[in-house]
Amino acid sequence: MASFPDSVNENDLGQAKVIGELLVPVAPFDQKSGREAWTVAFAPNGSYFAWSQGHRIVKLVPWAKCLKDFSSGHGGEGTDPGSGPRRLSRQNSSESLIPPSEPRERTIDCGDVVWGLAFGSSVPEKQSRCVNIEWHRFKFGQDQLLLATGLNNGRIKIWDVYTGKLLLNLMDHTDLVRDLTFAPDGSLMLVSASRDKTLRVWDLKDDGNMVKVLRGHHSWVYCSAFSPDSSILCSVGAGKAVFLWNMDKFTVIRKLEGHHNDVVSCEFSPDGALLATASYDTRVIVWDHHKATVLLELGHLFPPPSPIFAGGSNDRWVRSVSFCPDGRHIASVTDDRLVRFWSLEQRAPQTITSLSNGLCCAFSPEGGVLAAGTRDGSVHFWASPCSVSSLQHLCRLTLRRITTTQEVESLAIPTPLQDYLTYRVI
Repeated sequence: MASFPDSVNENDLGQAKVIGELLVPVAPFDQKSGREAWTVAFAPNGSYFAWSQGHRIVKLVPWAKCLKDFSSGHGGEGTDPGSGPRRLSRQNSSESLIPPSEPRERTIDCGDVVWGLAFGSSVPEKQSRCVNIEWHRFKFGQDQLLLATGLNNGRIKIWDVYTGKLLLNLMDHTDLVRDLTFAPDGSLMLVSASRDKTLRVWDLKDDGNMVKVLRGHHSWVYCSAFSPDSSILCSVGAGKAVFLWNMDKFTVIRKLEGHHNDVVSCEFSPDGALLATASYDTRVIVWDHHKATVLLELGHLFPPPSPIFAGGSNDRWVRSVSFCPDGRHIASVTDDRLVRFWSLEQRAPQTITSLSNGLCCAFSPEGGVLAAGTRDGSVHFWASPCSVSSLQHLCRLTLRRITTTQEVESLAIPTPLQDYLTYRVI
């Protein structure tokens, strides 16, 4: 079995440039579960990077300072453990010198193993859906940044990033909270995905009131993701499940059929026209979710396994997928110890890099950096493929933010242009 098709020579693929790493020293007695970095996350405004470094701990670092330390040689590949501020075996000695107005590193003990993380920020004009209550315990300002943490005991804790204060403790799930996602519209609507087979919708502007329980999954729910306009939620889970939800009515729009094993990660493209899902069946599928059609399959095992054997012990399980903000690249983390950067235009890996025991990945808000977490609680960073987007692609991104596939197909335009706008020709 091969990692690439015969048409691709692995030696000809580019190697992603290492930017830096955040390592957690591991004691000899610490070789047990509970220290995994299950989630990495960037704040929407690029101010912070956070990851669950294992053993109940979430670490927040100012992203601009982190990049500066990387460029100055602190924490790069091959650095001796314990040297430099990017190694987490000791406190950052310069932290006390940071002005109070500047972002600073924070270590949060969540009280239990952390599985899910999500940043959220408020837009004042986005009011709570609970219109009958005029008084609220919390008033979230536009400059406030929240961090939601999903725990092994089923609780969700909401923290103020700038003060480190615990604001809310949400208790309703009956099993561990695997994933969290905020609506990107600034409404502070939070969705949690759990092994209790449900998703729950919370309104943080209504003091964390639970708005709705979304039922439909027959087993564990691994991940969920909002469309850029917050109108659609995708949730994926065990048993090949891919659900699309209408978040105005909290109803199922449709199920997407195509995977052959558990689906563990999902993310929409920046214009909302595409949906990428990753599965233990060794594939990432790129969907036109408006029409429930498969546009692209990104395989990680060749020849591909037959559906009946997909997801067996083949060392090619896809753990995570992330859409680059440029709308032209996708990253995937797989059990074959490789991270692949895919070009949608070439439909093949553009660059690769090695990563042992990778679990999750996320692009920085500007798309220039990919972060990936591993089973030992550390995080690694690489420069993502960089090229100037064509004017055609930028126009397509703009148009598809406000139109569905069906609306594009109804336009009186030439078929080649229609195919391009609907990503049938990527």
